[in-house]
Amino acid sequence: MTLKKHILLTTAATALALTSFAASADTLRFWTTEEQPDRLAKQEEMAKAFEEQTGTAVEVIPVTEAELGTRATAAFAAGDLPDVIYHTLQYALPWAEAGILDMDAATDVIEELGVDTFAPGALGMAAMDDGYASVPVDGWTQMIVYRKDLFDEAGLEAPTSYAAVEAALEKLHNPPEMYGFVAATKVDENFMSQVLEHVFLANGVSPVNEGGFAPLDEAKTTEVLDFYKAIAEASPPGDLYWDQSRTLYFSGNAAMIIWSPFILDELAGLRDSAPPTINDDPTSGELASKTGIVTTFSGPSNPDGAAWGDIRYFGITSDADTDAAEQFVMYSMDEGYTQTLSIAPEGKFPVRRGTADDPELFSKAWAELPAGVDRKAPLGELYAQDMIDEIVGGLDVAQRWGVTEGQLTLASKMINSQVINRVVREYIDGEIDAAAAVAEMNAELGAIE
Repeated sequence: MTLKKHILLTTAATALALTSFAASADTLRFWTTEEQPDRLAKQEEMAKAFEEQTGTAVEVIPVTEAELGTRATAAFAAGDLPDVIYHTLQYALPWAEAGILDMDAATDVIEELGVDTFAPGALGMAAMDDGYASVPVDGWTQMIVYRKDLFDEAGLEAPTSYAAVEAALEKLHNPPEMYGFVAATKVDENFMSQVLEHVFLANGVSPVNEGGFAPLDEAKTTEVLDFYKAIAEASPPGDLYWDQSRTLYFSGNAAMIIWSPFILDELAGLRDSAPPTINDDPTSGELASKTGIVTTFSGPSNPDGAAWGDIRYFGITSDADTDAAEQFVMYSMDEGYTQTLSIAPEGKFPVRRGTADDPELFSKAWAELPAGVDRKAPLGELYAQDMIDEIVGGLDVAQRWGVTEGQLTLASKMINSQVINRVVREYIDGEIDAAAAVAEMNAELGAIE
């Protein structure tokens, strides 16, 4: 039996459930930030399939991500919200608390589909006292991308901890032929903010708790600073961000970088605008075959480690035709879920692994979806199964500052202030010592409201 047929059979119960309801809305309105033409087309195809099955039409309305918050607030004030909104993590809890989202509807969908079929980390980020703000749809986890072939040759362990990364630097850093790392050091780039949050989380350090600002622990933060200084000293000089890290890794001159999974198709030679240059063939999969990834890594004060995750959600609004909106979200997360993920498989990891009957159903289907731009190939053909498992597994433990503490808004303000970037750069440049760096961060972060 093919995987596609298996999915259709195992979701038959959901299909019957959908057709057993008479949707009271003639047309649902669905806001999506996936507004690129090819991605819109896939969403419209799925909406049409849903209409054929239920009789309820879905108007797919593209909304620019930067305008989503403003538009939702205005629509809420006017009593004219769409039925369903595809949105980023930052809106889940605030919108539910403000009354924009119907938490009960989202919770009903999650419970109907099966709480245990979702990645715990993705659910936890939308968790409220009595349920969930929104339904997790897809996500990705930041990765340490490393030259597994060089690690294996040198007898090194995978870079799953500060100590393992530093051990690899000792053996592999040999500039200019090979830099041990390409750390983010450009303070006005969001990329540095993202990387630093991951590194702080790995050692269990956060600037917020349930009450708001939480002064950084000096001992644990010093461990973070020392680690970051080590990877910065094993990097090229200058102001570095995602561009240099990808370029040096692709040319074979970097042993480790931190990047998003959107590098996976490029790494395999599927995108002409960003080809690997390790050899003379820009379409070669050689570098991909020599690469390993780590999503969860740890510091000395946090042995369990952490993954940094970016999750997207379906929010059912307070103005929705609730029954019809729930049906649409259930369809998109079950019978239509593979199509949902197919919009951009390299950056849409399945937060719902499978069904109660087949717990790995959607994970397997996702690995077979064609990724890439100028050429297409399934990630499951490009990368080993243990690497695919690592990619998907990071969502089980994905974290972000302020989510579990109910302080995501404050944490986001702290990150966006770039205070941490600037002070860390002062430290790695030798302008201040660790105690002064911690004191400066605490003074400035504590003043943010």
